[in-house]
Order: sequence, then C-alpha cells, then structure tokens
Amino acid sequence: MQVKRFFAADMRQAMKLVRDELGPDAAILSNRRVAGGVELTAALDYQAPAPAAPNAELQAELRKTHAKIAQAHADLSIRAPGVPSAAPKDKQLLGAISAADSRREPVIAPPRAPQPAAAAPAASAAPEDRRALEAMRSELSGLRELLEVQLGSMAWTQVQSTRPQQAGLWRRLQRMGLPADLARHLLDSVAKIQDPRHAWRMLLANFAQLAKTTDAKILEEGGVVAFVGPAGMGKTTTLAKLAANYVLKYGPQSLALVSMDSFRIGAQEQIKTLGRILDVPVTLVDPGQSLAQALAPLARKRLVLIDTAGMPANDPALKAQLEALANRQLKIRNYLVLGVTSQSQVLKAAYHSYRRCGLSGCVLTKLDEAASLGEALGLAISQRLPVAYIADGPRIPDDLHPARSHQLVSRAVSLQAPEEPSEETMAGMLAGLYQSNARRAG
Repeated sequence: MQVKRFFAADMRQAMKLVRDELGPDAAILSNRRVAGGVELTAALDYQAPAPAAPNAELQAELRKTHAKIAQAHADLSIRAPGVPSAAPKDKQLLGAISAADSRREPVIAPPRAPQPAAAAPAASAAPEDRRALEAMRSELSGLRELLEVQLGSMAWTQVQSTRPQQAGLWRRLQRMGLPADLARHLLDSVAKIQDPRHAWRMLLANFAQLAKTTDAKILEEGGVVAFVGPAGMGKTTTLAKLAANYVLKYGPQSLALVSMDSFRIGAQEQIKTLGRILDVPVTLVDPGQSLAQALAPLARKRLVLIDTAGMPANDPALKAQLEALANRQLKIRNYLVLGVTSQSQVLKAAYHSYRRCGLSGCVLTKLDEAASLGEALGLAISQRLPVAYIADGPRIPDDLHPARSHQLVSRAVSLQAPEEPSEETMAGMLAGLYQSNARRAG
C-alpha cells in the first residue's frame, strides 16, 4: 500500500494532484484545512482492516463486573430507609447488559474525569468549545468541497457518455469563459435541437438576447454622467474618449469635466491637461467639498462628465463618494467601468462595491488585451447590467464604440481559447454548479 500526503490551495487542485500521481483508484483517507490551503492523505491499494474477533475472556470479565455493580446497587437500596428496592430493576438491567454483551464486542469506557467545583467559572470551557466548533466547521467545509469535486467529475463523465453533443457545447462555452450557471441556462435552451450546427447558432442567438445594451445615448441625451469603478479599470481614459467624441460632434461650449479623484497622484493633472486640449472647463472637487456645490455653476452645460476615484471597498472615503453620486436631486447617471482583463472575482467585487450608488450600465474596457470576454458578460447578464460602450485600444477617441448585443457575442466567440479544456477543468466547471446551488440553498 502506498500512502502519501498532498498539499494544494484548494480541494480541486489537491484532487488533481492525487489523480495525477496515484491514479483514479486512490482512496482518500483524510482531509483537513492547513495554513495556505488543504491537506489530503491518499493511499493506493488501500484495504480496510478486518474487524477484530471478539475477546471471550474480556466479555466474561465485563459481565461479572456488571453483575457486581447491579448487586451493590440493590444492597444500597435495601439499606436506605424509605427507598423502594431496586433489585428487580437491576436484575432486568443486568439481563439486558448480558444479552447485549453476548451479541457484540464490548466498548470499555474511559474513567470519568472529576467534576469541577461549583464555584469554578463555566466560561473557562468556552474557548475550547469554540475551537472545537471551528475545527468541526473546517472539517465539514473540506468534506463539502471534496464532495463537490467528486460530483463534478461524475457529472462530466455522465454528460460525455450519454450526451456527447452537449458535452461539445459545454467545451466551447468553457473556452469562451462563461460562468457555469449561464452556460447551463444556454444549453438548456437548445437541449431539444439535434443538429450541432443549428444548436450552436441558436445558442449564440439566445446569448445575444441575454446580453443587454443601453438604448440611451450619452452624447445625444447629455446630462450629468459619472464613471465609477476600481483603480486601473480605465475610467479616465474612457472619459477622455467620450469627451473628445462630444467635442468633435457638438463643440466644446456645452461640455464640462469634473474630477473627484484627489487621491491618485497626477489624476487631476490628467483632467486639466485634457481640458486644455479640448478647450473645456475643468472643475476639481476637494474631499471636503460638496458635489452639489461643485455642479451648481455647471447647470447650463449640456453634458457634464465626472471622473471618480478608485478606492478599496473598505475605505470610508469610498462610502462618502458613492453617497454623493447617489443623490437623486443631482440626477447623475453612473456607469461602472470594468476592465475585461480582470479576474472574475475582481469583477464581481467591483460590482458589489459600486452598486450602492445606483448603476445605469457599464463600460467594458481593454478588449484589445483580453484573453476572454465571457466573465465580464456573465456578470453583466447575471446582474442585469446593460453594456453602454466597449473600449478596445488606447487611441482617443477612436477606440470607443457603442455596445451592440450581437457584436459582444461575436467578440466573445473570437476571443475563445484556442486549446480544448482539460477533463479536470470541465469537471471543475460542473462542480461550480454545485457550489452556486449550495450558496443559494444556504
């Protein structure tokens, strides 16, 4: 028997290490959380130990001991005044114990620890109880993650054997980077179509219907528009492209720029430089200044573009900034700027941090650097966030285009990964469905 320990960042990677080194027949002996990930103990050619044969001498000694205890209880009951005899009950207990001992192997209980004094504080055991509870939660979390990985692997094997056409569609959607729940929804919509090419065309058509875009045109409608999002997503560049397009179409007289970013070094200098190039006024909002006061002199401007500061989600200044942008009296339309090169978890965190100001839509940037578009589109679809613009390069103002649903889907298809996903990747994609279902159930 070959026994080995495996360390990985999560259960899915640990299971992959086990399969790669010991093969699919390896048995998982234990799993636990450790610093930096999980630890699995696996064995190859593992055989469960046979149950030990019952010890007849030990059983006889235990029966004698139980008989003596029962007899002692009976004697004490007879000697105690006013207390009815417990001998019949003890005899019944002795018979039940003897019958049970004759059928199974006895378990010897450890000696009972002395009880603490009544004056001892009960809170002394609380830290130990909490540690035990945390250890139990960690163990259950590891078992649940292990079960999800196993279920994902089994589900993918079943899909390949029973529905090979759908398995092929699963692979193509995974290459596009679509989330598992969205991929399943799209596959369910074409489950009854037998022809693979027709199924793929209908799937993309359904995908385009789900990918909503904004009907509103910022340049034509005007108003007060703010671009929000984490640092590095392309807010200032997007504002510059939109402002340049407006000046080329309508002139600089009815446009104004506002900067709320007094935290990043050089941010306000960028806006000032842009204002000088476009010949439009620039208003800088200090941290202690009210946004309403800064916007009041710009009431006659047809379009006001606001550049905001990208800050961590736990920064108190971010909360104040979002509250100012959410002021209904100012009638600000806020657009979340998302760089499609960011990880899926970063995009989700950005949405949940900035949705508090009320989002009218989103702008997808850095398409020229993206390896896939599915993660960003999946977030926009799941949160019902329409896409207003896409930016696919650094040129101002050329590389900014109004979003169209069919073009978004076409770009997502063109950016799909060229290589086929591995079996572990597909099993992990299906395991994600069990994880999302568990979160919704919880």
